Amino acid sequence: MVLEPLLPERPARRIGRPRVDDRVAFAAILFVLLTGLPWRLVPEEIGCSGVTAWRRLRDWQAAGVWARLHRELLRRLNATGRIDWSVGVVDGSHIRALRGGPLTGPSPVDRARVGSKHHLIVDLHGVPLGVALTGGNRNDVTQLLPLVDGIGAIAGKPGRPRQRPDQVIADRGYDHDKYRRELWRRGVKPVLARRATEHGSGLGRVRWVVERTFAWLHNFRRLRTRWERDARMHGALLSLGCALICWRRLQR
Repeated sequence: MVLEPLLPERPARRIGRPRVDDRVAFAAILFVLLTGLPWRLVPEEIGCSGVTAWRRLRDWQAAGVWARLHRELLRRLNATGRIDWSVGVVDGSHIRALRGGPLTGPSPVDRARVGSKHHLIVDLHGVPLGVALTGGNRNDVTQLLPLVDGIGAIAGKPGRPRQRPDQVIADRGYDHDKYRRELWRRGVKPVLARRATEHGSGLGRVRWVVERTFAWLHNFRRLRTRWERDARMHGALLSLGCALICWRRLQR
C-alpha cells in the first residue's frame, strides 16, 4: 500500500473503543469521494463511521499525507517514464459551493452564485502535476505561476529532479505579458493564446487533455460540488482525487 508508509504514527492505545484500522478508514473516505454521499451515510458494512472517516481525513490532511501521496505517485510515474515533461497544460474549472466558506466567491459564469475554482496543470497525457483551490471569482491567470512553482522537484530518475515542463500551454484567459516574462525567467516557454485574435490557433489539439483530467477529477462525485465549508477538507479530497488519477495511470 503506497499510503501506509506516509501515515503519521498511530497514537498510543487508550482505554475505550479500539481505534478503527487505517485501511478501513481509508475505504470510508474513498466511499464518500466516489459516491458524493454525505459522511453520515457511510454504510455500517465498511466498518467505519462517517464521523471517524471525516476526522481521519482531517488529521491526515493536517499531517500533509495527501500532498505526499500525490508526490510519491508522481515520483513513481516519473521513474517509469510516464510523465511527459515537454508540455504542461493549465486551466481552471468552476464548481458550486453550496455551504459557502473560505475560498469561495461569486462565480462570473454561474449567475454570481457562490462557488470555488479548481486549477490544474497537467502533462501531455493528462497526469495532474499540480492542483489549487480558489474562490470562484479569482482570475485563472493568478494561479498560473503558483501552479508551475508548486510542482516542485519530482525525483525518480538519475540526475537532477525535474521541476517544470519545457513549455506551458493555456487559453486566452492567461494572456498577459507579465506572466510570459515570468515563465521565461523560470526557463519555461509560454504558449498562451492571445486575446482579440481569430480562433484556430491549433492549441485546442493539446489543451483538451486538461479538460479530460477535469472530467476524471469530477467523476469523483464529492468534487463536482463543494459541500465542505472548511477549504482544507475540500483541498484534501482534491489532492486525493489527483493521487487516484496518478495511481490509475501507474496501473496501466
